[in-house]
Amino acid sequence: MSRLNGKHVAFLLTDGYEDSELTQPWEALTEAGAKVTLIAPQGGEVEGKKGFQAPVDLTSAEVDAKDYDALMLPGGVVNADHLRMDQPSVAFTRAFFDADKPVGVICHGGWILTDADVVRDRTITSYPSLKTDLVNAGATWVDEEVVVDGKLVSSRTPADLPAFNEKLIEAVDRG
Repeated sequence: MSRLNGKHVAFLLTDGYEDSELTQPWEALTEAGAKVTLIAPQGGEVEGKKGFQAPVDLTSAEVDAKDYDALMLPGGVVNADHLRMDQPSVAFTRAFFDADKPVGVICHGGWILTDADVVRDRTITSYPSLKTDLVNAGATWVDEEVVVDGKLVSSRTPADLPAFNEKLIEAVDRG
């Protein structure tokens, strides 16, 4: 299957990400034909909370959203907490919304969206502990497997990955 040929998806994360929330969407997108790039606040490698290591392609300070067709934000508490404190990562994330490009977010990955101020008047799901932060940032939070609000695709936990990956591929395909 190559329905995403020519599409370039940025994965933004740092140490402490939820391993499957990187590996499974990465695999699904690449199998669908997309080019994927791993972006983190610092170069080298990032390590998931279960030990999976992945090489960083570029840092958040050296990328521009105009070079990508979509953004993927894996979860993991430590990853999400550290990522939202990195201003280049927050600006990079906001730029996808400003350009009306697809964004996939799962579990705690949605935390950065509150700092980017991009969830007002959107419907979103996440790991339940983010509900208050997302609602306080102006979102409508729902407890559903996957939620598509315009070009924003969100899910709650790794258990939702099959449905999430399907909707993410559809969003990237539509552009």
